[in-house]
Amino acid sequence: MTKKVFRHLRTKIFAGILITLPLGITFLVLQFVFNTLDNILGPLMPKVTVYLFNQVFAIRGLGIIGFFLLLYLIGLIATNVLGRKLVSWADQLFAYIPVVKNIYLSAKQLTNAFSTSRKNAFRQAVFVEFPQEGNFVLGFITNELTDLEHQTKVTVFVPTGFVPPAGFLLFLPKEKVLPSQLTIEEAIKAIMSVGIVTPHTLSVPLSGTLSEKNFKKESIENSKGMMYLNPKIKGGP
Repeated sequence: MTKKVFRHLRTKIFAGILITLPLGITFLVLQFVFNTLDNILGPLMPKVTVYLFNQVFAIRGLGIIGFFLLLYLIGLIATNVLGRKLVSWADQLFAYIPVVKNIYLSAKQLTNAFSTSRKNAFRQAVFVEFPQEGNFVLGFITNELTDLEHQTKVTVFVPTGFVPPAGFLLFLPKEKVLPSQLTIEEAIKAIMSVGIVTPHTLSVPLSGTLSEKNFKKESIENSKGMMYLNPKIKGGP
């Protein structure tokens, strides 16, 4: 009887932890961001007080408003001709500072990859055999080029981390690339969650090797001008 009671308590407590832990982590992260921004920009903002119940209360959070106003002003400046020149000069300046240039250039590449002005930075999420045949990893097609033998290759970035961006850049023929049928957002979530946030069923087979599958791929342009690789299995039904 005692064992059943302890087992019941353990099960329920563990279930409660699973529910409250994500909420607690979310609250702590938001609290940290709120306090950090408010402490940095709050002293620069005018103090606003409210007289209530015979007491004076200072309104907190004005630093957050100041932060978004600062972002708006920076974006407003950076999108005009003079602002773009200033950003270019800043890029050149930071590129010559030791240590700083590695951090700044890595962060710059990351933001450029996901910026709205470069929607085709990641063209498609694909599976490639890496580091050996039969082992598939998830990567992103980033470009298409031709070598000295006039063979068309695609560049596939296999990330090991996004902040800072790190991973392997593979130059592969198209027949060595298997479309994942995942969107870019779904693939990024799958990688950053170490596979926890993934579809329950993949729409492509990952058994065997690509050479055994004998895929014939062709590039097509969709209505948005993005490249997709459509597999056609020889001898299929």
